[in-house]
Amino acid sequence: MDLETAKERAGPREFSPADDLPEEYRKAATRMIEFHANSEIMGAYLERPFIRQAPSIDRKLAFSAKVQDEIGHGQLLYRAAESLGVKTREEMLDDLANGDGKFLNCFHYPMEDWVETPMIAFFVDGAAMRRQATLRRTSWEPYAHAMDKVCFEEGFHVKHGEDILAELMSGSKKEQRMTQEAFEEWWPRIIQFFGPTDDKSTHHDFAASVGLKQQSNDQLRNAFLDQYIPKARKYGLEIPDEPRIRERDDGTYEVAEDDLDWDEFFTIAKNDYEPGLDQINGRKAAQEAVQWVRDTIEGDASAAGGHAPQAAD
Repeated sequence: MDLETAKERAGPREFSPADDLPEEYRKAATRMIEFHANSEIMGAYLERPFIRQAPSIDRKLAFSAKVQDEIGHGQLLYRAAESLGVKTREEMLDDLANGDGKFLNCFHYPMEDWVETPMIAFFVDGAAMRRQATLRRTSWEPYAHAMDKVCFEEGFHVKHGEDILAELMSGSKKEQRMTQEAFEEWWPRIIQFFGPTDDKSTHHDFAASVGLKQQSNDQLRNAFLDQYIPKARKYGLEIPDEPRIRERDDGTYEVAEDDLDWDEFFTIAKNDYEPGLDQINGRKAAQEAVQWVRDTIEGDASAAGGHAPQAAD
């Protein structure tokens, strides 16, 4: 299939591994899904310490389940990307461990206190849901299929994060103050979650033309603001003065995008943000720590003549 034919046919869940797709499509889809898979993994690593630090057994269990879900999402997405035939799952995991794999800006920042957890589990996961819901209509069917499961589970994550936020904002004055401070620190990063402004996006036009993306970065960002500014206020959070938010006559919102620190954003996009290097190095250390497990599994597979053992073995 040539590129023009792919653009003409592009529609929700239109293409599968049975289609002979042009290289441009396969590379663009791989880049997009690999980025998503890396982000699921790195988000899980950011939240993992709060399995221990959660203040109750119920919160510990919920965080444990959430981290397992996010790791599972990553593995599911690596398989969806691998089915395009450009990179193997192992190559993508190696790139992530070596600092070559890219992932979402929010997961480059350290998270140190419990009051920060709803910034990820409510606001960032809520932003992710805005984007992932549209990806259920992406043209690469394995990616869309993975989104069915991811969106179902992310819905629970957002509710969990909202419950933590509600608890903190109805707690002591100190908890309320600390949560507001965390919100002010994370708010600009969350708004940048959707990527560069449309005029600076280098991948959107092609991805949209072949049905990989359904909405632009700015469309998703504005839809998130419309939904989450009222929710933040509902729990007593004050929207920071910067970046400036303008309310239109119809009650929708838009951000003054020039108020955001795009130099920092693009430094992060290159994996050059100094505080985020600990996140990347942590992933590399984790991969090296379990290398013996992969070696054992691969050794068993070789001993079995390359055939995977049956579940009952």
